[in-house]
Parts: sequence; structure tokens; C-alpha cells
Amino acid sequence: MMRQPIVIDDRKSDLSKEVLLHSGQDATLCYQCGKCTAGCPVAFAMDFTPNQIMRMVQLGLTDDVLNSQTIRLCAYCSTCSVRCPRNIGVADVMDSLRIMAAERNISGTGRSRKVNIFNQAFLDTLSRFGRSHDVLAMVLFNLRSRQPFLNAKLGLKLFNNGKIKIKPNRFKGVSEVKEIFQRINRLKKGA
Repeated sequence: MMRQPIVIDDRKSDLSKEVLLHSGQDATLCYQCGKCTAGCPVAFAMDFTPNQIMRMVQLGLTDDVLNSQTIRLCAYCSTCSVRCPRNIGVADVMDSLRIMAAERNISGTGRSRKVNIFNQAFLDTLSRFGRSHDVLAMVLFNLRSRQPFLNAKLGLKLFNNGKIKIKPNRFKGVSEVKEIFQRINRLKKGA
């Protein structure tokens, strides 16, 4: 993060206004008690803690926030939101920041890049089969992350023990799920 003087005034930052518009959550209400961070099960892996992200939103540090690993590593468990004494949906803020980053084609680096790759592989299997197919999701993840043989021995062992299936299970609602994904794609193209 670039060092710069912080000027605090009564105006909301453009970022906090955008977050309010996307999530319905007013990040300026956060008074930095730290309960969100204390309860977060993945805070140890984040580059900025949840309360730091909230402060960065208040200060309008858009580039730093949207490039952070935190918004991608958030498990969206909502522990932070439940614990917040100001009733701020911190998890909703994180989700809206993740969406804002995706809209601006900011994919992150390191672990957050792998999270994005996994999420896309998972969604690709859902759109194709109507439900998750673990084998294909992991193959797509391994190929897209340029680690084609990652966990190959474990996968073979699981297959030999009957724990994973190569062929995906089908169910009646596949066409409905595919239609949902087609509508999403049409909306994205129209936006």
C-alpha cells in the first residue's frame, strides 16, 4: 500500500458510496471495534483483516481494497456480520467488493488468483451439468492454475477406493440450471 496522508472529513468516500449502492451496507458506520476480525475464521490468511478493509473503504482506498486477497479469501460465513455491534453486514461488503473487482477485471494475485480460478472451475461444472462435478472442477482448476498433476496420486487413490466418480450424476433440473446461467450471461453482455 502506498504511503499517503489521510485526510478525514464528513464526506463519504466514493468507494463507501459505491459499496452502499452495491450491498446496502454503510461502511462509514464502522467504528473499528475489531469484533469482525476477532471472529473471522480465515483472518490469519488475509493480507488485510476485515476491520482494516472496512477502514480502507471509509478512506476510499479503492485500488488497495480491490487488489487485496482478503475480499477473495472471505468465506462469506457471516460471523463478522453477526458479531458487528453496528449491525453492518461486513460479509455483504466483502461480497460486493469481490463483485466490483470482477466487474473491473481485477483478478488478484497469489492465493486470491487461485480462489478465482477455483470459483470459475466450480461454476463451469455447474453450468454444464447442473450440479457440482468434483473431478472436472479439480481437473479444470489444475489445468488453469498450470499445475496439471497436482494431487494426481491422491486422485488416483480416491478413484481406486470408489470415493470419486469420473462420470457426473444427472438429475431432472439440468435444463433449468443451464437456463439460469444463460440468463446471467445475457445480463452480463447487456450491461
